[in-house]
Amino acid sequence: MSKMQLIATSTFGIEAVVGRELLKLGYQDQHVENGKVTFSGDESAVCRTNLWLRSADRVLVKIGEFKALTFEELFQQTKALPWDEWIPEDAQFPVDGKSIDSKLSSVPDCQAIVKKAVVEKLKQKYRKDWFDESGPLYRIEVGLLKDMATLTIDTTGAGLHKRGYRKLVSGAPLKETLAAAMIMISRWNHERVLIDPFCGSGTIPIEAALIGMNLAPGLKRPFTAESWGNIPSGLWKQAREEALDTVCKDCELRINGSDIDDEVMSLARYHAREAGVEKSLHFQRMAMSDISSRFKYGFIICNPPYGERLGEAKEVEKLYRQMGTVFKTLDTWSYYVLASHPQFESLFGRRADKKRKLYNGRIMCNYYQFYGPPPPRIKESGSA
Repeated sequence: MSKMQLIATSTFGIEAVVGRELLKLGYQDQHVENGKVTFSGDESAVCRTNLWLRSADRVLVKIGEFKALTFEELFQQTKALPWDEWIPEDAQFPVDGKSIDSKLSSVPDCQAIVKKAVVEKLKQKYRKDWFDESGPLYRIEVGLLKDMATLTIDTTGAGLHKRGYRKLVSGAPLKETLAAAMIMISRWNHERVLIDPFCGSGTIPIEAALIGMNLAPGLKRPFTAESWGNIPSGLWKQAREEALDTVCKDCELRINGSDIDDEVMSLARYHAREAGVEKSLHFQRMAMSDISSRFKYGFIICNPPYGERLGEAKEVEKLYRQMGTVFKTLDTWSYYVLASHPQFESLFGRRADKKRKLYNGRIMCNYYQFYGPPPPRIKESGSA
């Protein structure tokens, strides 16, 4: 199988998390940049990364990269790329675009020029002047950043946050990819207790269960590249079989989600069933003020209300103060809180041990990390 350059895109702030995921999958040749990780892999890497990446947005094939200051340069250098090695005669190949800090700032013009260049390249191979575009989808993107053009083809389709289990949504749901990143940043593992006291429709507990059971998040959904002739169907089958073989079916997880809304609790249970993790989770209607645990060590990972709407700020500030009081009773636990309020630490009553800037949609947040002491190690019996 041939090596190629691939790109795993991500939300700003979690690129390093994506990089760690790729290392765990065995892809060590990588370069981490803002919003993406470029790495090397063969055709099977397209299958495995789409199935396994929890925090990435999508996986792209990198066709080429070059500097373009004029539309003529963009056209000629795009045409010189090996589109004919990827795109079949009947393919659909729409072109998306974006431009940041570049001389070629008109995105529609850049898209039209790239489309024309790709058509000209394909004309040379297929000896025809018109393409019906009725077959498999090869979505092209031209991304311009500081005059550097990157040309890619999307292998994923609907973003990787579309796991397939969340068919119903509550208001302002947390993306599955961001929830997974929050859990991985915390370094939670399946042997520890996890509580989400603001679980809404269940995203954080469900993503934790998928991680705890080693369930590949993409197992229940299709991907665009599954219809490509470039990637043998056998590779997809093999990747799915390998993923199923590694599921930890007997893992005993202690993951709890709660919320004060009966309707979203019903959604959470429904989503857990759809994800296949309902037996590994416990959901119940409960006010945050009633949170407690018989376990001495554990994790709270949550995304409490932000109070973005007019008139909600005072209520949210009151909630954050209450969180500080309630969480303090679990003084040997670690807390991880995603919040957009600039005074969260002051309201919570404790300075975070670490914080990380993350974006929940378009809302800039901080991920506040409060570390509890590690549980004592169990001494091994026997002579030294």
